[in-house]
Amino acid sequence: MRAGTNAKLAAALALATAVLTAQQPAPPAPIDRLRQSIERITRSIDATWGIYIKSIETGEEIAINADRQMDTMSVIKIPLMVEVFQQVMERRSALVDKYTLVQEDILPGTGVMRSLDPGAVLTVKDLITLMIIVSDNTATDVLYRMVGGPEAVNRRMEALGLKQTRAPSRAWFDALRAEGNPEKFHRAAKHPYGLSTPRETGKLLEMMERGELVDKAASARMLEILRGQVYRSRIPRYLAGWRIPHKTGDFLPYIGNDVGVLEAAGRRIVVSIYTANHFGSGERLEEAIGRVAEQAAAYFQFRGP
Repeated sequence: MRAGTNAKLAAALALATAVLTAQQPAPPAPIDRLRQSIERITRSIDATWGIYIKSIETGEEIAINADRQMDTMSVIKIPLMVEVFQQVMERRSALVDKYTLVQEDILPGTGVMRSLDPGAVLTVKDLITLMIIVSDNTATDVLYRMVGGPEAVNRRMEALGLKQTRAPSRAWFDALRAEGNPEKFHRAAKHPYGLSTPRETGKLLEMMERGELVDKAASARMLEILRGQVYRSRIPRYLAGWRIPHKTGDFLPYIGNDVGVLEAAGRRIVVSIYTANHFGSGERLEEAIGRVAEQAAAYFQFRGP
């Protein structure tokens, strides 16, 4: 009798344990824990965020508002670089072609060409390099004219399936100058310097890493230029041991963008981060972007396909 009672009690206990176990939520997958860590970082900064992260080797990805169309600022210079290399491949121009600076071409803002004297001679390769590594606005405007304007870039992006990526016109500078108040200018959001989504920009970078933009040689040259980026206070901020081709986009403290690829042996991690509507410390915004990249690097560093 006692043995039968004990057996029934054991069976009841096992059943209760099984029911309780079944009711317990499964622990989050590792990629979900990474997402949660990134979301905690974004919540520490009062801004609009768009984030797309993808391991090219494993296919794992994180998308946080990744399809939100956002102001690219100077990140849009990557699509312009793609169009220049496409036209070079089609022999419509050459990287060694020369351009002579004239006073009317000089634009304010980032870059070094605004400090050069009219008459300075640069090659197309020089213009691309300055546009990317020091985000030179004058070089950018000259290259737009060379390729046939923003419309040529937009057509190229559409051909690549990137339908929400749109290049700006020079009118951005005129509109900002007319408003006179940078905060009101940003809050109105009537004049984006360029438009894209974190996912579309990430896809563009992935195509480049795969050697599929223009051709393999052009993709390699574009990545090499991007690796020369001098502004390293965001994605590369807390990282060591990675090569990082990337491009920033700025209208601080309101916008701080950075998009790039974390490259190491057998690892390529696309990191595309956009922000907007931030009115606090630009330094804290940059720190948060750096922490997002740091979390992604730590997660993917030892994961194989």
